[in-house]
Amino acid sequence: MSSEIAVLTPADTEKMEQTEAASTRKRPREGKKKKKEGRKVAKKMSWTNKQRALVFAARGITFHARHLMNDLRVLMPHSKTDSKLERKEGLFAINEVCEMKNCNMTMFFEMRKKLDLYMWLSMVPNGPSARFLVQNVHTMDELRLTGNHLRGSRPLVTFDKTFDEQPHLSLLKEMLKQMFGTPNVHPKSKPFFDHIIGFTNFDGRIWFRNFQISDEEKGGLVEVGPRFCLWPIKIFSGSFSGHPKRVMTPGNT
Repeated sequence: MSSEIAVLTPADTEKMEQTEAASTRKRPREGKKKKKEGRKVAKKMSWTNKQRALVFAARGITFHARHLMNDLRVLMPHSKTDSKLERKEGLFAINEVCEMKNCNMTMFFEMRKKLDLYMWLSMVPNGPSARFLVQNVHTMDELRLTGNHLRGSRPLVTFDKTFDEQPHLSLLKEMLKQMFGTPNVHPKSKPFFDHIIGFTNFDGRIWFRNFQISDEEKGGLVEVGPRFCLWPIKIFSGSFSGHPKRVMTPGNT
């Protein structure tokens, strides 16, 4: 009786090892696979509008103006701050400060003779820029209104219809909208709207109001503050430079 001995080649041993590894590998359960297929994967929204506003002031402003600046900074979660600008430095140096802070727009406050408060709005570095005289200032601490909204929530920025009637008002509308509008999915913002920032053009001035949305169904609003009005004086084609497009000094009236 003859017995034959099978001789395995290296190729056969390699195939046997592959089959053993495949058999010992864990197979995915069908139930988990079905759950993963039925589950909807939520898309993570990306932060695309990376606008940043630099809000600061020149040396020599009063405490009243400083409180107004801090109130506006609270309403703008996309804002940054910096130390006070020295008087010997020119306004054009603000463009360099914005570049170092990685900001593409700025709100700058300055005072003249400890009486008149001026606000600059500028789109850095190419402009335009506008200068306003700030009047009728009432901060949140002064008003102590009953309205309240969460810090960092996104506002609904509204304008009346007169902003579309004149070219310089349309330009100021776009500048104010970019300045006070919080970018979507900003890291420091809340993903909902619970207050309204309104701008009204009346008597040659732009009036600022901030309201809390108390009742969404009935449209109830409660004022939060602060209050102030902006008197447009000059609009420049560049950032703190260029030929003024509109000149309106308070002394003309």
